Amino acid sequence: MFKKDITPGAKSKVKSSAQRAIRNKVVEEYPLLAPHIDEIIPKKEQLDLVKLPDRVSLYTLGSTPLFFQHMDDNLLPHLSVVHKFPDCFSRIRIDRGAIRFVLSGATLMVPGLTSPGGRLPDPEAEGEDERYGKEDLEPGTVVVVEAEGKEHACFVGVLKMGTSEMKKVKKGQAMEGGHYLGDGLWGLNLG
Repeated sequence: MFKKDITPGAKSKVKSSAQRAIRNKVVEEYPLLAPHIDEIIPKKEQLDLVKLPDRVSLYTLGSTPLFFQHMDDNLLPHLSVVHKFPDCFSRIRIDRGAIRFVLSGATLMVPGLTSPGGRLPDPEAEGEDERYGKEDLEPGTVVVVEAEGKEHACFVGVLKMGTSEMKKVKKGQAMEGGHYLGDGLWGLNLG
C-alpha cells in the first residue's frame, strides 16, 4: 500500500465528537489497548487527520502517527503504536526467509508462516509460543507480524485467509498489503 515515498496532503483537526468516536472504535477493535487509550489518544489533546494518497486517512497526535485507514476499511495501528504496546494485538510470526520479501513490500505468503520458523495460533502452544495465541484467527482480522529472531514487529495488515485454513492448505496469500518497516508511511515526515 505504501511502497513508494508518500507526501502528506491536507492536515485538519478532528472534531471532538469524531475524536471520541475514534477512541471508541480503537477500544472496540483492539480491546487490549483499552487500558492504554488515554496514553495513546488523550482526551485533552488535539487529534489531527492527514490525508494521504489512495484515499488513506492517517490520524496523528502532533507529529506522531497513530492509526490509518483506507476508505472505510479497518482502522490499522501504525507500527510506532505496535512497538509501544506489542502485547495488545493478535500476532503471527514469519520465518527468516520471508523477512526480506515482507520488507520489500511483497504480499505475505502462507509458506512463510507455516514453515518451521513461522508461528500461527496453536491450541497446544506452550512457553514462548503462547504469545501467538491459542485461538485461530478469522479472515479480515487485523494482525501484527513479527519476524523470527527479531525483537519488534515488522508488518501490520489484514488476514486474507483464516489461520486454520493456512495450516491445512499451506499455500496462497496470507495477508493483504498493509504497513511495514521502511515503507512510505514509516518514513513519512510529519514534522
